[in-house]
Amino acid sequence: MNSANSLKLITLNIWGGHVEEPLFNFVKSKQDIDIFCFQEVYCKAKAKTTNETRYVNLDTFSEIQSLLPNHTGYFRPVVQGIYGIAMFVKKHLLVIEEGERIIHANDNYIGIGPTHSRILQYAKIEYSRQRFTVINVHGLWNGMGKGDSAQRIDQSLKIKHFLDSINEHKILCGDFNLKPDTKSLEILSQGMDDHIKINVVQSTRTSFYPGAERFADYIYTSKNVDVQNFQVLREEISDHAALQIDFTIADGNEMAKIREEL
Repeated sequence: MNSANSLKLITLNIWGGHVEEPLFNFVKSKQDIDIFCFQEVYCKAKAKTTNETRYVNLDTFSEIQSLLPNHTGYFRPVVQGIYGIAMFVKKHLLVIEEGERIIHANDNYIGIGPTHSRILQYAKIEYSRQRFTVINVHGLWNGMGKGDSAQRIDQSLKIKHFLDSINEHKILCGDFNLKPDTKSLEILSQGMDDHIKINVVQSTRTSFYPGAERFADYIYTSKNVDVQNFQVLREEISDHAALQIDFTIADGNEMAKIREEL
């Protein structure tokens, strides 16, 4: 596949739209992006799902959709039907299937705060006679840092099970709420390229984030996804940095040729 068929993907935890105007200006300026994967998205909410005092935009999904007229938005709620994760896919891509899988269930959730159940969102896409699946994740937060826990290991095993069920090319991305050296991420990286590690990234957070742990966000691709460019974008539009990849989907013969040329 030649560069003319390359695609662009951005993943970003939008922090509930707290940095509202810069976020919307960023989205509006990125019409060339083919796929957006967002976390912490509100849709037609009447109130926040947290006791935090910081401002959030209660309908970021609709606002972003209005800024992306050439994209189709897919919202997947995890709290009260109003808060969750979302994808926006350019209309020149054929979305064959879009859905979700539960990766952590909290049956005792009281209805407010970050300890809610977690899902992965996926979209199976066809482009230029090739198929690939994009998986969008906002991983478990347990209030005890970003290290391993039994629940996080179980969450990764569920994600890995879903990855293993996909025969075509795949891209896994999002805010995993995990440090790079965790067993939880090691499970996910099996058979996948970890672009945070490959590119020796030093942080996926912005100056809005005061904490010492500078990692949360990751992009993984299967070996048959040819990533030509990876960036941690500099725009300060959340307490997370946006991550972008430019990629093509190659068949087996093309990948063999690519490896010979390296």
